[in-house]
Amino acid sequence: MINFDSFGDLSSLDLGDFAPKPTSFTDGQVEAAKQLWASEDGASKVGVWECTPGRFSADRTQSSEICHILSGTATVVSSQGGDERQIGPGDLLVLPLGWQGEWTIHQKLRKTYVITQRA
Repeated sequence: MINFDSFGDLSSLDLGDFAPKPTSFTDGQVEAAKQLWASEDGASKVGVWECTPGRFSADRTQSSEICHILSGTATVVSSQGGDERQIGPGDLLVLPLGWQGEWTIHQKLRKTYVITQRA
């Protein structure tokens, strides 16, 4: 039998304690996340993430990510060609396998994420 999960209002879900963002270029930038689901093999994960304003690097060379922005605003820039996107509430962002770049968060940002690891 295959079970499925559903989750309520993710905009107010308690994510727990905030901690320093490891790849941040901005002093004092912090993040929190709560994983909601993972596949049995751990290759796919779904959750909610929130981060305070600042700039950080991101590396998707080993995984792809689909993000749905719940609140806040950011600019996301690819290091492979300088492609730039402004994102905010309601936007869906796809970071394909191999993507690398930087995020600049302008207003505290909360997103849902689906991450799929490279096989």
